[in-house]
Amino acid sequence: MPASDTALIVIDVQTDFCPGGALAVAEGDAIIPAINAMMPEFGMVVLTQDWHPANHSSFAANHPGAEAFSLTDMPYGPQVLWPTHCVQGSPGAEFHPGLTTAPADLIIRKGFHPEIDSYSAFFENDRTTPTGLEGYLRSRGAKSLVLTGLATDFCVAYSALDAARLGFDVTVRLDACRAIDLNGSLADALTQMRAAGVTLEG
Repeated sequence: MPASDTALIVIDVQTDFCPGGALAVAEGDAIIPAINAMMPEFGMVVLTQDWHPANHSSFAANHPGAEAFSLTDMPYGPQVLWPTHCVQGSPGAEFHPGLTTAPADLIIRKGFHPEIDSYSAFFENDRTTPTGLEGYLRSRGAKSLVLTGLATDFCVAYSALDAARLGFDVTVRLDACRAIDLNGSLADALTQMRAAGVTLEG
């Protein structure tokens, strides 16, 4: 019987983040069988989805002369400028076709405000504007969260750190995640998650 107070959070398993996509994470699709197999073990399943307008400020293409993966300063702090990805309604924004979506109780779309990116499932990158996920989980009685998905060192790590800060018991299943590892970002993310009390498994 699935634990009623434990939720599985599946982060951004979308076509653009998998091999062949606009912002492909190496082996991003390799985690899908493990995630699908985990879903029946949980009383709650939440999927998140990057959902950017074409004019999003985090896209390098919207900053003339800027290189993809370079850094810029936004009002909320440093921001990586990404290749255009997960544009609202585009094939790349869809969940990977191999991902089982029927068990999802909730789909959270994030990054839809043009002026601010949103890595975390809980807050936009100003770390204060909520997505509404916390309220949903509280109302369902969730106390423990297990996170999987893409990418370990960005959206998964930001979500895990925010969840820990909010008082949830947080586990990241590293075997069901893959990383971008941009300039050492994976090692940094793992260090931060451990320091915040996040359990790293797999």
